[in-house]
Amino acid sequence: MTSDTAQKKLAPHWERIWLSLVAVVLALLVGAVVIIWSGRNPLLAYYALWDASFGSWRGFGEALVSITPLIFTGLSVAFAFRTGLFNIGAEGQFILGQMGAAVAGYALTGLPAAIHVPLALVIGALTGAIWAGIPGFLKARLGAHEVINTIMMNYIALYFTHYLVVGPLKGHSYLPVTKQVSDSAKLWRFIPPTRANIGCFVALLMALVVYYILWRTTLGYECRAVGFNAEAAEYAGINVSRNLVISMMISGALAGMGGAVQVLGVQHRFYDLFGFTGYGFDGIAVALLGNNHPLGVIAGASLFGILARGSQNMQSMAQVPKEVIGIVQAAVVLFIAADYLMRKLVYFRRPRADRAGKTTGTVSGRDGK
Repeated sequence: MTSDTAQKKLAPHWERIWLSLVAVVLALLVGAVVIIWSGRNPLLAYYALWDASFGSWRGFGEALVSITPLIFTGLSVAFAFRTGLFNIGAEGQFILGQMGAAVAGYALTGLPAAIHVPLALVIGALTGAIWAGIPGFLKARLGAHEVINTIMMNYIALYFTHYLVVGPLKGHSYLPVTKQVSDSAKLWRFIPPTRANIGCFVALLMALVVYYILWRTTLGYECRAVGFNAEAAEYAGINVSRNLVISMMISGALAGMGGAVQVLGVQHRFYDLFGFTGYGFDGIAVALLGNNHPLGVIAGASLFGILARGSQNMQSMAQVPKEVIGIVQAAVVLFIAADYLMRKLVYFRRPRADRAGKTTGTVSGRDGK
């Protein structure tokens, strides 16, 4: 491979990274304008935001707690997007993953931690995979749109788990929660006294797994081919229905494992949500900011996690309402969406320019001869 060819292949990736960074900077500028408009100091507000996550080991550990579930849900949404599916149900899959891991954490007794922890994580992932497989199956067999089905599955998951924790799975508490998981099922916390646990390393490992599946395996190639053009993939001999279901199940497994890590590493039981956690919906923005790439998802999750962690500190130190963080997050999505719009305009006009360039080059080449 020549250096020119390598540069041409890397150019689009660097362009996407650059545009994402520009979107973040513009969003922070929008937040600064809002802060100034409210009569506060944006420099003090952003210092408080930074200090909340990087001013101490305690802040850093809690920032990891905020970042970790966003990596899982971001990977979940990104994997589905890469395969041509819009999984808006990561929230429900995350919730079911929490419930599955919680039940496995307290119901399975007498197991060593080396077996209990991986088993609870796998059960959480399987719960999310099965939950996502339902709209995947409906999409593959009946053509039912996955956006509508996954949104409805979110609410089913929410009310189903609510029924469980106020009914058959309610723990020994006046609160609607399950029993606490066994010590053998808890993830090790490595920055005491914070809640930072080895789940963050599991999230990074899953990012590598997603990258390997998508770009280094036959399954990943087939799933991406179906996402690019299902009819062409079917003509090439790829089983489209099977790959649609598999893609949704892998996507759901990632979100479900995120819920399992949240229970085993942070909460140690399932709490009645009766209102969404927000991790699944934020995962959509994280995947969008990261351009549906595992490394980009890690970066996007880090940004959104730091913003979420610092919002309370910003409110207490700089007297800036924490809702400003929501404005910044919305602005990031807005500018990323504008980036996609600009890309479409560029790609719409590029073929004509390319044809003109090729024609000119051919004529000049003949003249030179």
